[in-house]
Amino acid sequence: MQPVVFPFSRLGSTATKGLRTLFLSSALLATGVHGVAAQTVGDDDAVASQQLNLPKDVTIFGKSDPNVRKATAIVNGRIITGTDVDQRLALIITANGGKVSDEEKERLRVQVLRNLIDETLQIQEAAANDIKVDKAEIEQSYERVAANFRQSPAQFDQYLRQQGSASASIKRQIEGELAWSRLLRRNIQPFVNVSEDEVKSVVDRMNAAKGSDEYRIGEIYLSATPENQQQIVANARNIIEQIKQGGSFAAYARQFSEASTAAVGGDLGWVRPAQLPDELAQAANEMQVGQIAGPISVPGGVSVIYVMDKRKVLTADPRDALLSLKQLSVSFPAGTTKEQASTRAAAFAAQVKTIKGCGQANELGGKIGADVVDNDNVKLRDLPPQLQDILLNLQVGEATPPFGSIADGVRVLVVCGRDEASSAAAPNAEQIMAQLEEERVNKRARIYLRDLRRDAVIDYN
Repeated sequence: MQPVVFPFSRLGSTATKGLRTLFLSSALLATGVHGVAAQTVGDDDAVASQQLNLPKDVTIFGKSDPNVRKATAIVNGRIITGTDVDQRLALIITANGGKVSDEEKERLRVQVLRNLIDETLQIQEAAANDIKVDKAEIEQSYERVAANFRQSPAQFDQYLRQQGSASASIKRQIEGELAWSRLLRRNIQPFVNVSEDEVKSVVDRMNAAKGSDEYRIGEIYLSATPENQQQIVANARNIIEQIKQGGSFAAYARQFSEASTAAVGGDLGWVRPAQLPDELAQAANEMQVGQIAGPISVPGGVSVIYVMDKRKVLTADPRDALLSLKQLSVSFPAGTTKEQASTRAAAFAAQVKTIKGCGQANELGGKIGADVVDNDNVKLRDLPPQLQDILLNLQVGEATPPFGSIADGVRVLVVCGRDEASSAAAPNAEQIMAQLEEERVNKRARIYLRDLRRDAVIDYN
């Protein structure tokens, strides 16, 4: 299947940015390990048919529609209510700016129920191994999430209620992540070993690949069978469409990806194309930073990938430079038209061109009524891609063209200083060993969860 590539904007509404922080922050609160390898578990259609001894011509007797079921279930005696599903679904809708069709909501509801079932199985398995997350620890983690919104827990409770969700939904998610990560550290991690020869082999390959392209990839992996392949592809396309409209890639990965990296927003870390399955490697080689591609057929399902960043292996990257910047900004009065804003922006640009170094920026700001803010130690890589390309070619004392919007006003950045990036150093043996251990732990974790699903007693209502 030929992947479709779309541009992906990193900017979004205030609500979307807030929910990005929420999903990413709660992921970071979990202390478990996460892998950097792409999801490749599964067999092709022919092998699966042979394993199950399926007939070539399959006739379906009766209809099976997952939407006919109410979104409730009893998992080994633990009830998942419709309210549980609604509250978790509300987080996704809020992260998507509230722009979700009724048809899409029904599809999301089915997936959210599946995720809640997995979360319940993880908590139950941890409890069966005498692992229980203390309520005080959950509350502390919740307070840190609220702090990311610059709110107290009480204020954050109210915010979630306004969105149709509740603090209990987030706390349950935090509990599941903490419980599962501790279970993996106890039952799996101690039995994973990496030899010195394996570490040396990785170092040798990295040195041989010096100067080649390396990507930071985000992935959403959805498992599929021959019977539901078309439905899963349609689901992946719907996810892409929601992200194109401003939804958070990390939020969707967290809720829907079946790869082990879901807990960290689908982040695979820095990988070279040779480390990826051929299908993903080919797509990554054809993409630019900020683009999303998919659905891409991979063994066992489909993937959606997002290129978050790009660099050269073991080579200094100009985008790692640290900048000292002055930002000059002017706002537009309410009711300003597009033509009026363009005229004001052009005048602002002409005035900024008279600046000779950062020493005059404050003086000019006072004359034209612009706000001036100093920003030191700004990594070029952390800025929007459009600004990165411009700032790469600016000398100290030069300014960017004006940018902004009618709502946010217009601004420019003046380069006051630049500390160039030093040559990248290869990771040490301990870092490489830890990475290999993480990959192996996560592979076993997927098998662990698969077995829990297989043995579970689930009653759908």
